[in-house]
Amino acid sequence: MMHGREKSDLTVVAAKPANNDGRPSAELVERRAGAEGNAGQDRTRRAQDRASVSKGLDRVRHVARQRKKERFTALLHHVTPDLLRTAFFALKRQAAPGVDGLTWQAYEADLDRRIESLHERVHRGAYRALPARRGFIPKADGSQRPLAIAALEDKIVQRATAAVLNAIYEEDFLGFSYGFRPGRGAHDALDALAVGITRTKVSHILDADIRSFFDHASCYPPQEPRSVPNAI
Repeated sequence: MMHGREKSDLTVVAAKPANNDGRPSAELVERRAGAEGNAGQDRTRRAQDRASVSKGLDRVRHVARQRKKERFTALLHHVTPDLLRTAFFALKRQAAPGVDGLTWQAYEADLDRRIESLHERVHRGAYRALPARRGFIPKADGSQRPLAIAALEDKIVQRATAAVLNAIYEEDFLGFSYGFRPGRGAHDALDALAVGITRTKVSHILDADIRSFFDHASCYPPQEPRSVPNAI
């Protein structure tokens, strides 16, 4: 919503590096509150995990940035024990357990063995996701929003897989895209919108219903998936 040369007010949108470095249209995103309570863990071990993960995903980002029309077909080796462990520590400690009843604290008590087992099952093709536990959240109008609660290991694998895929597709997003992106959300989009309409001259604001968008999405041809055979 904001133009590339506009600078966001630091009380609204902090000076955090944009996802698309070097692009004039990339916008900065708002600083949020600190991480939720995992600060007491072994920082050295976790820092080593993140460094290892970063090196592998940096190679993926480099290929995605340099070769826009190619496909990725060999990515499973990036789902490492370090990435799975990093994904685990990114989960909320107090989140409701899935159908297996396994909590964050119980998994953490034997973390290394559990992560190695999970990694082995994923790469052997023996990993199977569990059914989601169904929950409901009351809404202001009296109705209920259905909620699917995944088992803890499923959350770990989902987050690790998303980290690898994000390394590819984040290179294609523009700075003003906020939906379903890491480190961004609806509040960040509203912050950018507020700054955009108060700091720049705006003639029109368009509001689209996402349900209507998906109803008409079939009118557009699907995009070709990207890949690079065994390149990374």
